[in-house]
Amino acid sequence: HPVMAALLGMLTGIGGGMARDLLLTDVPMVLRADLYAVAALAGAVLVVVGELAHWPMPVTVGGAAALCFGLRMMAVWRGWRLPVAAGGGRRGPDER
Repeated sequence: HPVMAALLGMLTGIGGGMARDLLLTDVPMVLRADLYAVAALAGAVLVVVGELAHWPMPVTVGGAAALCFGLRMMAVWRGWRLPVAAGGGRRGPDER
């Protein structure tokens, strides 16, 4: 199913970074307010669309990689962040 394929593509795209951050005992980047998982999901969606539209595989994969990389680099360069819920989390000892 196309939706499941896109979600699986996103999960595998962010899995390596999560494993790296966990091994370094750091908070995974995907759990911060960065455009990390969104870029992976956009690339995965493009691969699914290309497969459904019968695009040539090199064009589909190249376009998806360029979209994912470009979106992530634009987010880093421009400082784009996802919205964060206000007041929903627990407070740390230094946030009183």
